[in-house]
Amino acid sequence: MKGITSLGHIAINVIDLEKSLDYYVNKLGFPEMLRLKRDNDETWLVYLRITDEQYLEVFPGAENDRAPASWHTNGMTHMCWTIDDLDATCDRIKAAGITLLSEPKAGLDGNRQAWLEDPDGNRIELMEMHPDCLQYQAIRRLHAEGV
Repeated sequence: MKGITSLGHIAINVIDLEKSLDYYVNKLGFPEMLRLKRDNDETWLVYLRITDEQYLEVFPGAENDRAPASWHTNGMTHMCWTIDDLDATCDRIKAAGITLLSEPKAGLDGNRQAWLEDPDGNRIELMEMHPDCLQYQAIRRLHAEGV
């Protein structure tokens, strides 16, 4: 859509804010940017930096025990982070004590991917883009069509 420049943030609900912040900040390395507080000084949400223009919003007080486990439920099924070097990133993640759901492998789109999930069951795809992947082929086609 014309006018949209980027995906700004992804928002997740979590049960235990401190456990989630340990995972995302201490183990994955996303710096905490700021906290928004309610009038009673309770934390309403925490902003974590993915890039200078993309953030992860973490809201405490989730009502369910875990994110839906099925790929067929309504709502977001996973978030995907583009990775420069998938093997090195997976090594750092494992060294931080995080278990991968899958080791790096080739996906149907021509990219390499690995999977993990946070303490609340939110699935995360790590994707290393191949120069001739299906996404880049589609972008080249769209550009050629003037889109």
